[in-house]
Amino acid sequence: MRRAVTDLRRALGALAVATVVAAAFASGAEGFLGSDDKTAYFAEDGVAIRGYDPVAYFDQGAPVEGSAEHSLEWQGVTWHFASADHRQAFQANPDKYAPKYGGYCAYAVAKDQLVSIDPDAWKIVDGALYLNYSKSVQAKWEKDIPGFIETAEINWPELNPAAK
Repeated sequence: MRRAVTDLRRALGALAVATVVAAAFASGAEGFLGSDDKTAYFAEDGVAIRGYDPVAYFDQGAPVEGSAEHSLEWQGVTWHFASADHRQAFQANPDKYAPKYGGYCAYAVAKDQLVSIDPDAWKIVDGALYLNYSKSVQAKWEKDIPGFIETAEINWPELNPAAK
């Protein structure tokens, strides 16, 4: 009888571990295996930045529409690029080029909201790409960029859809 109880305890322990692992995978918890980037990126029809090339903001200083021909999947969304070189640069260091706050409007995140963006309303600040809902919203954001970034940094962990 004692052996049966011991075997049952082992089986229940193995079942508990399997349940935790299955739940982690079912919930999309990549962090369970060590990935600490838990950002959910805004993607209209599954495409980040409405199809614009994130590398172009840095390399060309302008928004440039990407193409499906030069695309890749990263963080659960499709990213378009204007060239194979831009795709390769992003693939080598996506955190350098991916927009802050999951590509949601930086001003809205500072106001504790998630709002889409206009690829033409953007700014690079301290090496990071920030996007805004519109040029008029961007004008408001530019009146106190450091203050809005400070507030957005506080708000983002709770707003980030991947954190929910």
